[in-house]
This record gives sequence, C-alpha cells and structure tokens, in this order.
Amino acid sequence: MLSPDEQLLYDTLALYSPSTQEGAVAAFLADAMTGRGMNGRVDEAGNAVGEIGEGRPHVVMLGHIDTVPGFIPVEVRAGSIYGRGAVDAKGPFVSFICAAARLAATGGFRGHITLVGAVEEEAVTSKGARHVLDLYTPDYVVIGEPSGWQAMTLGYKGRLLIHYALSRPMAHTASREAVPAEEAVTFWQNLVRYAQAWNEAHGAVYGQWGAIDPSLRQINSADDAFSQHVKATMALRLPLGLSPDEAMAAIAGFAGDAAVSFSGAETAHKSDKANPLVRAFLAAIRRTGGEPRFKLKTGTSDMNVVAGRWHCPIVAYGPGDSSLDHTPQEHLNLTEFARAVDVLEAVLRAVAV
Repeated sequence: MLSPDEQLLYDTLALYSPSTQEGAVAAFLADAMTGRGMNGRVDEAGNAVGEIGEGRPHVVMLGHIDTVPGFIPVEVRAGSIYGRGAVDAKGPFVSFICAAARLAATGGFRGHITLVGAVEEEAVTSKGARHVLDLYTPDYVVIGEPSGWQAMTLGYKGRLLIHYALSRPMAHTASREAVPAEEAVTFWQNLVRYAQAWNEAHGAVYGQWGAIDPSLRQINSADDAFSQHVKATMALRLPLGLSPDEAMAAIAGFAGDAAVSFSGAETAHKSDKANPLVRAFLAAIRRTGGEPRFKLKTGTSDMNVVAGRWHCPIVAYGPGDSSLDHTPQEHLNLTEFARAVDVLEAVLRAVAV
C-alpha cells in the first residue's frame, strides 16, 4: 500500500503531460496543494501554483510538470515507481509539495513559500518560468530537477539552437557544384571546428562543464523538379563565459548564403556556495544520513531562465538519477523520494522558520 505522498506521486505520473498539454495535471496539482493546506491555483500561464504565508523571507520552489513525449505505464516495482516524469521532473515537484505541506500542517513558520509547477520547461519556450519572472522577487530559489537526494546542482550550461536552411536550383549530379545537403554538412563541420578551437583556447575538453558541446539534432534534404533543399537543426551547449550572442556572431561568419536562425538561447549559470540556502541543504542532507555533494550539469534548466533576473541564492534539488531522464526506463526509488522530502522540509524550516 502506498503512503499518501507516494499516492500523490503515482497519481501525478498517471496524468500524461507532454509540453503544451499540462492542463489536467496542473489542475490536479493545484487541487492537491489546496487539500494540503496551501492556496492552490492554476495561473495565467497554466502553471500549478501553491502558496503558504506572506512577507519575508520569500522562498520560491520552481519545478516543472511537463515531460518529454512518450507515456510510460505507471507501476510500482521493487521499491521504485516507473512513469514518464518520475525523475524529470514531476518527482522533484511532488517532493516540493509534500515538504511544504508539512509546514502548512504544523505552522510556526515565518515568511512566504511559493511552489510553481511550471509548464513548457521541456520546450525551448520555458513559458511557465518566464511568466513568473516579474511576479516574484524571492530571497531563495530551489529549482526542481533530479540531483539525487544527497546532492545539489549549482550550475547548468547555456544553450543555443541553430536552424539552417538552403535551397539551390537543380543541377546535374555530375556537376562540380556542391548541393545543399553537402553545404549543410560543411556548415556542421565548421560549427564543430569552431567549438574545438574555442575549447582548445580555453583548455576545455568536450563533454565537460567548461566546454562547448555541439550536436546535430536533425538534417533533412529533398528536391522537386527544379530545386534542391536542405534543413538542419544543430545545437550548442554553452559554457560559463560564452554568451549566446557571442556564439551567434561567430556562426554568422561561416553561414554563407544559407538562411540561419536561432532559438532557445540561454546563458550558462553557476551559483555561489556561500549562502544560507546552501548551508541549510548541507545540514539537512547530513541530518538525514547523507553525504552532501555538489554537481554541475551539462544540460539546461529553468535555473538559466530565472537566475539572471532574481539575483538571489539558487540551487537545483530533487530526488532521482538524471541519467534516466527521457529514457523508456525512467523510474524513481521511493526511499530516495521520502528522504528528499525530509531534506526539503528541513531546508524550509531552516530558511523560513
């Protein structure tokens, strides 16, 4: 039999919510937060929001309730719960709700806690996080992403998506002129060379947090009776110290006459360790029996969206193994989930009591 916290997680996972289709799970979680003593609602962006208290300090717990596509039947097996979003990132957000509900039930805290289950984090829009940027001026922020219950994530790399399109009149296959597909491959090779040169100049190694990581997401070519066409999407994971604008300017230098556009631009962020929020997590993890550690992620999260605007202590935290993100085997150990709830409760009591 599942505990009430585990049942909430199970029911949340059962509501399939790929990006832009979060309405049902947002309404469910708003009601769940209301039922656990919070002021729950769905805001104008479609985020599930829950609040306790008022005034200062103000703690914002920003998770996301959308997932990548691909429903995984929800089941509990061998002490773990399987389902899309168990790790990324419904599990972390439900752990936020369960921890905050304990404070709502016992009272005795000062300040204001706001939980935001954001929409469209898995899309490049980050619609939910952008909606709340100007609504809150928090003192502390916890981003709901899987770090493992004994760890905190202090930073994420930036991101830039590159969209390449080129058309040329049809030419004979014996012609020496490069066709659009070949030119797209050359553009990709130049993008890789740009990343390699930057990494070498900065002593960075591909795949590490301080390096540019290029990836070819897709490439498609076609032709009709008169023209040949190619479209490709590529991406750069950007390290601290390299802005999307700098990368875009460099890429424009080897785009040729192709149509090149950009989207999903986010700047890398790394948080400071020396603040009350980090100290509260260190103490809470140790008190729960863990050995705390710090992580830097090579992906991107809503931390990148809000950190530059809110300018306050911020970490990402949540139960789960991030190597299971987006996989068919996505699952969360229920003991780890419970320990994360305990840690979060202790953190909230330390900074908001």
